[in-house]
Amino acid sequence: MGGYVALEILRQASARVDRLALLNTHARPDSPEATANRKRLMALAERDFPEVIRTLIPKLATEEHLPEISGAITEMALGCGKDAFLRQQRAIIGRIDSRPHLAAIACPTLVIAARHDALMPVDLLEELAHGIRGARLAVVEDSGHMAPLEQPEEVFGLLREWLDMAR
Repeated sequence: MGGYVALEILRQASARVDRLALLNTHARPDSPEATANRKRLMALAERDFPEVIRTLIPKLATEEHLPEISGAITEMALGCGKDAFLRQQRAIIGRIDSRPHLAAIACPTLVIAARHDALMPVDLLEELAHGIRGARLAVVEDSGHMAPLEQPEEVFGLLREWLDMAR
């Protein structure tokens, strides 16, 4: 969700952004298939929000990392709650196609993809990085969508290096 918000901020107020890091996100609008799936999950959330979490967890991380991070993912989701989940899904369904606006991004940009991200495949992040002049694409191996939890040292290192370069 953060990437979608960042792209909208850049579209509306790019002068307020010095640098940009986009992790496990893309610039496309929601596909009809994705919207249908979101609506199914939203209906399920109204009946059984914990079941939504259980349904999504296998898509968020690699099998290798699930045992160590599924508890943290569950706690975060429950902490945000059903109402926040529903608002996020409605916002994602209604988001615009940001691809036409990528060329206007002029700040230093790092795009981080995860090799095994089932939700945001690397090719979508490649498209994002190629649309932004001078953007750097980094691919985190052995990770799914939750790269900051699955490979925290690698993600932190990429962000630290990127911040140091932008000074």
